[in-house]
Parts: sequence; C-alpha cells; structure tokens
Amino acid sequence: MTQDTLITTRMRVEGMDCASCAIKIENALKRVAGVTEVNVSVPGGTVIVKHDLPDPETLRSRILGLGYKVIGTEHAGAKVEQHGASTDTHQDGHSHDHGPIDRSWWRTRKGALTIASGFALAAAFLLGKAFPATERWAFLIAMLVGLIPIARRAISAALTGTPFSIEMLMTIAAIGAVFIGATEEAAAVVFLFLIGELLEGVAANRARASIQSLTELIPKTAMLEENGQVREVQADSLKVGAMIQVRPGDRIPADGIIVSGESSIDEAPVSGESMPIRKGRDQNLFAGTINGDGLLRVRVTAAAADNTIARVVRLVEEAQESKAPTQRFIDRFSSYYTPGVVVVATLIAVVPPVLMGGAWNEWIYKGLAILLIGCPCALVISTPAAIAASLSAGARRGLLLKGGAVLEQIGKVTMACFDKTGTLTLGKPQVTDIVSFSATETDVLRVAAALEAGSSHPLATAILAKASEQQLSLPPTSESQAIGGKGIRATVDGKQIFLGSPQAANDLAALNDEQMARISALNDEGKTVSVVLIDMEPAGAIAMRDEPRPDAVRGLTLLADLGIRTLMLTGDNRRTAAAIGKQLGIEVHAELLPQDKQRIVGEFQKEGFSVAKVGDGINDAPALAAADIGIAMGGGTDVALETADAAVLHGRVADVAAMVDLSNRTMLNIKQNISVALGLKAVFLVTTVVGVTGLWPAILADTGATVVVTLNALRLLRPSAT
Repeated sequence: MTQDTLITTRMRVEGMDCASCAIKIENALKRVAGVTEVNVSVPGGTVIVKHDLPDPETLRSRILGLGYKVIGTEHAGAKVEQHGASTDTHQDGHSHDHGPIDRSWWRTRKGALTIASGFALAAAFLLGKAFPATERWAFLIAMLVGLIPIARRAISAALTGTPFSIEMLMTIAAIGAVFIGATEEAAAVVFLFLIGELLEGVAANRARASIQSLTELIPKTAMLEENGQVREVQADSLKVGAMIQVRPGDRIPADGIIVSGESSIDEAPVSGESMPIRKGRDQNLFAGTINGDGLLRVRVTAAAADNTIARVVRLVEEAQESKAPTQRFIDRFSSYYTPGVVVVATLIAVVPPVLMGGAWNEWIYKGLAILLIGCPCALVISTPAAIAASLSAGARRGLLLKGGAVLEQIGKVTMACFDKTGTLTLGKPQVTDIVSFSATETDVLRVAAALEAGSSHPLATAILAKASEQQLSLPPTSESQAIGGKGIRATVDGKQIFLGSPQAANDLAALNDEQMARISALNDEGKTVSVVLIDMEPAGAIAMRDEPRPDAVRGLTLLADLGIRTLMLTGDNRRTAAAIGKQLGIEVHAELLPQDKQRIVGEFQKEGFSVAKVGDGINDAPALAAADIGIAMGGGTDVALETADAAVLHGRVADVAAMVDLSNRTMLNIKQNISVALGLKAVFLVTTVVGVTGLWPAILADTGATVVVTLNALRLLRPSAT
C-alpha cells in the first residue's frame, strides 16, 4: 500500500466533546481493516482517517454505532466506491453535508437525554414521597432512563477496542450502587454525569465557534460591476478578476485590490487594529473589513473559498487536528492511568473486607466512587482545550500558528532573526526628504511627480504618493523621454525638466560641493537620492528609503523584554542595512545570500539558541526551514499562509512578541489545568477512602474538574494586553 492509493476521509462529528470520546472513536476506527491512520480533533469536532477502503461508509457506520452523529463527510485521494458508483476524488473530493455542527444545547442528543433524565429523577422523587413503597422502583426507572444510552455506548466502545471508557466506569458504578441498595444515589449520579457531559459539549462548541465566527464577518451579497451596470449578487459567486463596488459603511465581501477611490478601512474585525487605516489605489483589502467614508471600486483577487478568512479558518482547523508534545504525553499517560484506576478501585472494594474484615457494602461503595473519581476526562482535555482556544484567539488577531507543537515551541525561542525588506520595513520606498537647491520644495516635488505620472516603478510610486499626500495639482508634460539607467526628462510649463540619479544630473549640470555633500549625507543614511534639474540647473533633490514599520521599535523592545535576542539578516547593502539597524537598535548582518542566512541560523542553534526566523517566506525559505520556528511576515499572502510554521498575517513586528506571549500563557494554562484535574482527584480519593464523600461528590469531582479545566482554557480566547 502506498500513499498514492490511500483515501483521506474527513468527517465532522456531533457530540464528540471530550477526550474520552476521541479515544473511543480512534480505537474503533483503528480496528477497521484497511485503516492506516486516525486523527481525532475534539476542538475541531473532526475525524480524519487514511485508508484504502472501497466504501468509506464503513467508517461512518462505526462512529454512528458509538452513539455519535456524522454530519459531514469529505473524501480525497484515490477512487472511492459510493454505493456502487465510482467517484474520483483527486480533484474535487466527495462530500455530503448534513447541517451545522453547532446547535442550541437542548436540540442536541445529549441535551434531550439530560432533560429526560432530569424529569424522570424529579418524577421519581415526587412519586417516592407520595407512595414510599414505590420509591426504590421509581428511582431505578429514573436511573435507567439515563443509564441505558450510556451503557449501550459503553458496550459498543468495549467491542471496538476501548473497554475502560468513562461510560463503562459509569455503568459499573451505577449498577453496583443498585446492588448495594444506593438506588436513589445511583439515579442522581447518572443525572449529574449527563449534566457534566452536556456542559463539556457547550464549552467545546464555544471554542469551535470562536474561529468559525470569523466566517460570519463576510457579507452574503456584493455589488458586481459588469458591462457598465451594477447589480447585487451572492458574495460567494464572485470570481477572481471581477470588479465590485463597496459603498461607505459596507463590509468588504472579498479579498481585492482598490482600482479607484480612497477610504478609511476598519480592519478591527479581522486584525484587531484599533485605528482605521487610510487606503487608496493599488492597496490590498481583506474580506470582512469595513469600508469607512468613500466609494471604492475593487478588483477581486481571491474566490470566496480562498479568501484570507476562509484560508485562516481552514488552516486553524488543520492545526487543531495536530497534537502538541504535551498532549501526546498526556494521551499515553491516560492509556495506563485508566486501567490503573480500575485496579485500585477493585483493590479498595475487595482487600479491606477480605483481609481486614471490613463491611462489603461499605468498601464496594467506596470502590465504585473511586471508579468515578478516576475518570480521565479532565486530565486528557486539559491540553487540547487550551491549545484550541489559543490557536483560535491567535487567528482572530492575525497570528497563525500551525499546530500545538509550534505553539509550544515558540515560547522557548531565545533568538529572533529578522529579514529587513518587507519584515522590519514596509517593503516599499517612501519619500523621507525634499531638498531645495534653487526651487522651493513644493516645486521640486510637483515637477518630479509630473514626470513620474503613470509610472509603476517603486521610486515613482513613492514620489506620486508624497504629492498626493500634499494634495498637489500636477501640471501636464510633453516630449517625455526615458534615458536608460539615468533618469527621465520632459517639458513642464515650458521648461526642460530632468529627474534622475546624482551622477547623471552631475553630468548634465555640475553640482557644487555643498550640494554633493548633502546628497552624500543622505546616501550615508541608506537613502536613494534623485536630483531634479529645471532648465539644466540643479533645482533640488528627493530622498527615499524603505522605512521601518511603525511598530518595529516597539516590537523589538517587547522581544527584548521577554529575554529574546534580536538581529537583522538581510541581503541588502551594508550601508542601507546599517542605517535601518541604527534606527531600530538591532544587530545587523548584511549582504547575505539565502544560504548565508541559513548558515547563520545553524550557527546560533549550535551555540544553544532556540531560533525563530522571521521573513517574507520566499528568499528566506532556506533559513525559515532551518530555524526552530519559521515565521512568515505577510498580509495574508499565499506564501505567508502556506510555508512557515507560523505567519504574522497583518505585518506587525510586535505580533512576533504576541506569539511568544500567547505560547507562555497557554503553557501556564495547561499546567493550571493539569494541577486542577489531578488535585481534585487526589482530594476526593482521600475523602472517599476515609468515608467523608461518596458517589455523587465523586462524579462531581470528574465532571466538575472537566468543566473547570475547559472554562479555564476558554479564558485564552480573551485578548491579552500585549
């Protein structure tokens, strides 16, 4: 069997809300002949199976037999036989969707069963008060209302490879309680167990909804501009290249580039950016952000299934399906822990009566309570719940971490190596200085912009942007002529204008020593200088440089505060890199080839550093791959989303520190969860053995701990102060 012949089936499962659910499903599917790999994600509500079964319906049936509901199935890989029909799923996949995974709790199976059990328990209590002789039978029936479905799931799990499921422990404890005369307590314990399961489901759905709610930011309709007409269409029908209009106040229905118009864009719903950002022609827009005050014409750059939000949701779901090292350890531990609890409970029930003359009823009761205390749900969910909440919280603010292993590792980083262009800097030149020689600064900029009108060269774009910022009216040009490698000349207002390099300008009209000194000083600051000549006389100069991102200094300071050393690895020239490095206060390594960056990363790793490499995901690819953590900096680009271990989607340097902070908070949360899970069990173990607590406090110890652990993990969904 080869990877090429395997089919990957992805199922969305309703009712799979705790770690014991995952263990049962995983064990059951692994026992199916033809299955090679099973990956169950409780946070994502998904089951992914690699297999070579001719009919994957077998997998769905096995899950249904455990008492869960499969509400969506997708196949990808080889050819799949579906009820006699052959479907090639290499390209499109085969899927059938059975509705939303998240519903009101009372409309779920668990909700209905809990309500029925509660009514039965209340009825038994009232009947027992009215007719005392019927009390024991009334509570027995009330217990069976809840226990029969639990027992069926326990038997199904036992037959498919999970004999020590929480349902089995619950069933043994409840039946045992009946035999020793604690029927009323057994009914109450079953009801409390169902409440605990229901609360687990509600908490799990909240974690899932935190990332899925991002998709609700995208409007259902869009204004499509076609053949000179504007009409309303479904947003998910927009194709790449389509032209749409976005009115003031509307949400932007698709990723796109502004073709015309200018407006303030509120990106808070997607990126968490508190202040609106002014955007104009040729700038990118994200689906789900809000247009402020101007009408925009936008060219769509991504279909609905591939816009930034859709890709983030998809990638976070995939990340939640991968297990962190801590989670894998806990899973292995629990596989020994649960059988161990059964052995301890059996010894407590049998040894005191046999060897010390204890009362059988008393010690069997204690042994049954130990079974309930030992349920591993809270322990096993402690890690995945925290990781799922963190991945979702990170994604909502543009921090994409691809799995729990990455989330754990990034908190161990001790060195961060940054690319310069497009990472520490904005990636495009900006006008920094306008120097006057014989004309005013305004005239220098005005005629330079007139010559560059219509050009898409980065330096021309910088000059035009500065002229637009100052709201200059550009005069018409004539006889425009580009001089290869030197500059451009044209006639403006009847005067001969030249814009070009200092060397070319000096050849046409000699620059004096003072002017050359000023240009040289600007060059020493890492700036590119263009000189303006008017009628062959030096009129002024314009200096440009790729400036640092607005939050670069703050971002590097935050990393330093976390004890992380920072440095710049760039292929840019030494003078420019040094100027930016001095401005940011960062150590600089310049004029590096991609293999040089990779080598330097390796050298620091040999010195004992855990290295994060932050770059644009293209020319930094070797270093990103070599680093302990590769972080791509980009505005939701394909490269940023698909290559490195993590991605800063909104281009903020401070978000690298935010990732480290999120990792640290997550690991602290996991430690808290494990302490709560094991601590409560230890306390109730002692109190049960000495006779202080019994069956119903025992089940509260398990379900209560599970709920506390899950709610503690959900605290990570709240934004931090970083």
